[in-house]
Amino acid sequence: MARTRFRSDRGLTLRMGGVGFGLGLLYVAFGAFLISQTNFAFGVVVVVGMSWGQWYFSDTLALRSMSAKVVSPQQAPELHAMIDRLCALADMPKPRVAVSVTDMPNAFATGRSPKHSAVCVTTGIMQRLDADELEGVLAHELSHVANRDVTVMTVASSLGLLAGFLTRWGMYFGGGRSSNKNGAPAFIIVLLVSAVVYAISFILTRSLSRYRELSADRSGAYLTGRPSKLSSALVKISGDMARIPNKDLREGQAISAFFFAPAINRESVSALFSTHPPLEQRMEQLAKVSAELSEPV
Repeated sequence: MARTRFRSDRGLTLRMGGVGFGLGLLYVAFGAFLISQTNFAFGVVVVVGMSWGQWYFSDTLALRSMSAKVVSPQQAPELHAMIDRLCALADMPKPRVAVSVTDMPNAFATGRSPKHSAVCVTTGIMQRLDADELEGVLAHELSHVANRDVTVMTVASSLGLLAGFLTRWGMYFGGGRSSNKNGAPAFIIVLLVSAVVYAISFILTRSLSRYRELSADRSGAYLTGRPSKLSSALVKISGDMARIPNKDLREGQAISAFFFAPAINRESVSALFSTHPPLEQRMEQLAKVSAELSEPV
């Protein structure tokens, strides 16, 4: 965990270590499998290139997926001032600041390290929240950057992307080799292994994703000393999310795991695989933090 004034979370650190170790083993096993395929030279080049690009340009890719633009202090003075204040309070490097023009009320942090990161808010969330509520959301997102859990999520999503890519296109990479020693078609072996890797990376990502949101809620609430404002923001955003058109929600599905609140409707089947803990659980935790801090109403 980065050395900042955000409260440390041993549970998050242990989970990040476990997921990181699991992903490392998965990378090694997946890499060994690819290398073992004699006609996979082109496939290896492609997946390594995709992995490198996802790692070094993760923040740019995430921002582009939301059509977000990096804004200067002159373009968004109040937003920058708020993030400047929180970064100074947390004693952490300031990330790039971006705004996405969409009615979907949300925010997210992305990047491979605190020095190479970005925090993005939508125009929808800025229109719906007051200054104190928005500050709570930004503190939540900055804690993701400071605690480096966004880095682990970036690695996890990269592996899932590669496995998904091979699951779809493996037959073309394996087409030059008709079968393995047991006579099985190469592309079927590639498809099966890639599907298993994708499933494991999915499970590892979900095992961390829900906990890291609870951890960020706690960290942000302790930093600002106003957990009730974060609770208020959660209620507003969760209530309005159900009224956002499905078309707009689908545009954010690719990075839903990084959002402050999941880009799904409660009735959606996708809720069964939510990357976020239930609203009730988040509210209950914030109520306990508020009681601990004896926050005035």
